[in-house]
Amino acid sequence: MFRGRYEHSIDAKGRTSLPARYRDHLAALGERRIVLTSALDPCLVAYAMPEWTAFEEKLAKLPQFDRAVQKLKRIYVSGAVECEVDDSGRILVPPTLREHASLQKEVLWAGSGKYAELWDKVMWKQHFDTTEDERRDISARLAELGL
Repeated sequence: MFRGRYEHSIDAKGRTSLPARYRDHLAALGERRIVLTSALDPCLVAYAMPEWTAFEEKLAKLPQFDRAVQKLKRIYVSGAVECEVDDSGRILVPPTLREHASLQKEVLWAGSGKYAELWDKVMWKQHFDTTEDERRDISARLAELGL
């Protein structure tokens, strides 16, 4: 599981460190790769290879002519890149993905359970801040879902 928030930097070539806890998670799976892709929000999503494969299998079972499924495939699958974790614990984020997430010098990894998100630090703060009304709406929706 990917948990926690970690602040890192990204260099001009697009290299950023994968948090040590995330590397430990990958090592436990026998993996040195993640799948990185564009998200619906202005961030990137990182999956361990087994989770990505399971996601693609679920997606393949959905109706191919459903417009939402098509859109999700265009956003998630077409932008997906396998990234090797180098010996220094870094990954190389391709330019198109850096552009999608507006990644600058300071980035933030945010664990979300089966995947992690990679945000520009400023963008994260803007999206993370919520109003009282938003928190109330989120709380009501979670109650509907049984949480």
